[in-house]
Amino acid sequence: MIHGFTRRSFVAGATIALAAPAILRFARAAEPLLLRCSLDTAPSHGRNVAIADYLQKLEKASNGAIQTKLFGSGQLFADLNVSKALIEGQVEMACPGHWVLTGVVPDCDMFQLPVFYGQDISVTHRATDGKAGAHISDEIDSKLRTHVLGKWLDLGYQNWYSTSKPINSLADLRGMKIRSPGGAGISWRIQFWGAIPNTTAWPNVPLALSQGTFDGFVSTDESVASAKLWEAAVKHSYADHQFVGEYIPMVSNIFWRKLSPDLQNLMVSLWEQNIDAYRASMFQRQIDARKAMQSNGVSVVDASKDDLADARKKMMAAQATLIKDSKLSPEIVKLATADIGSAA
Repeated sequence: MIHGFTRRSFVAGATIALAAPAILRFARAAEPLLLRCSLDTAPSHGRNVAIADYLQKLEKASNGAIQTKLFGSGQLFADLNVSKALIEGQVEMACPGHWVLTGVVPDCDMFQLPVFYGQDISVTHRATDGKAGAHISDEIDSKLRTHVLGKWLDLGYQNWYSTSKPINSLADLRGMKIRSPGGAGISWRIQFWGAIPNTTAWPNVPLALSQGTFDGFVSTDESVASAKLWEAAVKHSYADHQFVGEYIPMVSNIFWRKLSPDLQNLMVSLWEQNIDAYRASMFQRQIDARKAMQSNGVSVVDASKDDLADARKKMMAAQATLIKDSKLSPEIVKLATADIGSAA
């Protein structure tokens, strides 16, 4: 970073103005480049819908120079395994959740800092769209040999869900086996409240629930609804908005280097032009998903503001342990704190 100006901000800023005329310059290639994108959520999931729209726009805008194919439901790779596939060129694009990247880029666990717990989504955007997010994107590019396209795609508020045992407060988690999507920070929080963490890839969650492998899990209303997990015995939810899940759009460097500068600029600018609409759609889908859950018999208990503040205070007192366990760098803690500012 030079004077706060990264190569990512330069590319994103410079290419927006070029996007429209660039579309006209592309001639159909004799042999189009194939872009395969791997997701592990169902086709009806908001992430799949957003990425499918982006890929369709990309194929059209490139005049067929880039041919795209979306593989959902873990057909190619679970998000837990897609990083290696990107590095090895087994897939050209993915948009995994930050929580599955923490093994390689520990700073992706910054969302587990207690300051994010129970906060409005706008607080998260201060960090993801600020210097903290840029720092993490650069780390991902370096360590995973990828190119992050731009702003991250919101999944939405992460909450607790359970089968037979209702969760009416964090105290009810004690002794429960809770599925974590991944990352040391989420496991830390699960253990902090006296539960036992279990990491299971998302495509395996419905079967694991029906078999009683765990008693509950951390996820979002949209993920529950798109997978119809009430059919796998999910009956209860405790909505505490413990953090906002973020998907990070990335392209393998092996593919990225095959693209002309115009095509690289097109991919970045198309993402920039559409990400705000994708975020808004994801936010609405979470609202609709909650209604769908409740109409299918899932009870929802909302944490009160006092309960959230009390829980945040207790976790803040133990934050040093979280930082150590999650291997968060002093730099990311400093940047995130600065980005959030008065919300802390």
